[in-house]
Amino acid sequence: MEEVIEIDIVIISYAQTDKLKNVTLNCINSLIASEDTTIINFKIIVVESEKSMAPYQYPYGITVYPEEPFSYNRYLNIGTKMTSSMYVCACNNDLIFHKYWATEILKPMTQFTDLYSASPICPIHHKKMGYQLDEGLILGYRIRYEVSGWCIFMKRALLKIIGHFDENYIFWGADNDYVNTLFTLKLNHVLVTSSIVEHLESRTLNEQSKEREEQLTVQAVAYHDKKWNAKLGTNWKLVH
Repeated sequence: MEEVIEIDIVIISYAQTDKLKNVTLNCINSLIASEDTTIINFKIIVVESEKSMAPYQYPYGITVYPEEPFSYNRYLNIGTKMTSSMYVCACNNDLIFHKYWATEILKPMTQFTDLYSASPICPIHHKKMGYQLDEGLILGYRIRYEVSGWCIFMKRALLKIIGHFDENYIFWGADNDYVNTLFTLKLNHVLVTSSIVEHLESRTLNEQSKEREEQLTVQAVAYHDKKWNAKLGTNWKLVH
């Protein structure tokens, strides 16, 4: 009998409304339906920003309500510290997981010892970027091209190399900072075009006020550029 593969799934959620709560529920339900759970066991941690929902628990996992103010990376750190599996996947809540997405992404992860990070392909978004399904592995570090910032699959060993995620990023820039770190340390990341996860594009962000949206987005640019331009040059300006 094959040993069950455990994958830690950390989902960052902000269920301000019933509509957004259902976005998270749909994400979780599609995740559970995507694989045979006797072969792949998803250990789900939902880090929920909407404190008024406590002590509500999303199905199939554990829901936590941090006291700390929101930043995407801070909440991601909280979730990853609660987990211990060999593989961990950092996820937005606005995702729909397709059949065998994890099976497909595990193939290169187990085959290549020097591969530390990967993203699945979105059939809607990546088609616009010129990619097709099932065209193999695509090595690269470009946000919204090879790097699907909304779903990043990592070997646990990577976290021992790079440490915790930079909590100065509230929302935008978190994925840029991550891949800049991979690039400088020469750690490989690929887009797995046979692993399909659909991204529903900014469902939570679109519900924010203009002031809050600005705080979550454009304010990240100055910090990112200050941190990285001296190391990598202006060609690595924040892209989202």
